[in-house]
Amino acid sequence: MSVRLAIVGLGKIARDQHLPAIADTNDFELAATVDPANAGMGEVPHFDDLDTLIGGDTQVDAVAVCSPPQLRYRLAAKALEAGKHVLLEKPPCATLSEARALIDLADRNGCTLFAAWHSRFASGVGPAREWLRGKTIRSVAIDWREDVRVWHPGQAWIFEAGGFGVFDPAINALSIVTAVLPRALMVQGGELEVPSNRAAPIAGRLDMQDTDGVPVRMVMDFLKEGPQSWDIVVQTDSGELALSQGGRVLQTPGHRHEGEDREYAGIYSAFADTIGQGRSDADLAPLRLVADAFLRARNTPAEEFHE
Repeated sequence: MSVRLAIVGLGKIARDQHLPAIADTNDFELAATVDPANAGMGEVPHFDDLDTLIGGDTQVDAVAVCSPPQLRYRLAAKALEAGKHVLLEKPPCATLSEARALIDLADRNGCTLFAAWHSRFASGVGPAREWLRGKTIRSVAIDWREDVRVWHPGQAWIFEAGGFGVFDPAINALSIVTAVLPRALMVQGGELEVPSNRAAPIAGRLDMQDTDGVPVRMVMDFLKEGPQSWDIVVQTDSGELALSQGGRVLQTPGHRHEGEDREYAGIYSAFADTIGQGRSDADLAPLRLVADAFLRARNTPAEEFHE
């Protein structure tokens, strides 16, 4: 029997990724949508707010929260309190405290909480983790640059407090390295460029290291025109590992792996598994590194940003 799912927030990510993935799986049935600023899908019951859905006759077992991160805690908490399983689009919440509170709330209510780190489901990430196993890592370089005007058109919330700015895409890179590297990472310093008319960074760099002192350096840019860059290069005692196209392409000495873009299919398969196993999967390591970046990196002013 498929899980009856409601999508909360019908923005770009829900329409581009979540809805097609749900339509392509037998594990979930789209039972409702919720969004006060959207008319819905026509044939699927639609609600202006989550309270109306929960208090009505439409039956749902789970919700996928695809709203901006500033709203996710309130919506997810309401769903968990009503006994619904919850999938959180990344970043899972605006703060670590909110995310931790949701983990505890899910546990108290016997519900599954799933943090959807979609880049961990890119086709090259699992093989990269296996290839790195047992090797000596010497350095890691992350180059994550994309055009906010292409990927987030008209989404002013992304540069508001709690909207993450350039970390909205860059946290994808952090989700990959925290999955494939064998040791925990720590932020040592860096620089975050914040437009004078915005509250969140638009570019920057981070200096990190793992618990053995291996350097991990990251460059981020939300104004990259032309070809986009989503690259991670790991230098090891056995040669270089390179992940490109957000983790979809893996290159190691003498071997190249390139798979399909099936990240959200992987997310919903894993969400179904965690529900079936009666557990949660809400790793906060990528979010913790972003929080540490705001504590350890230096803020520098950048030009005003206008779309």
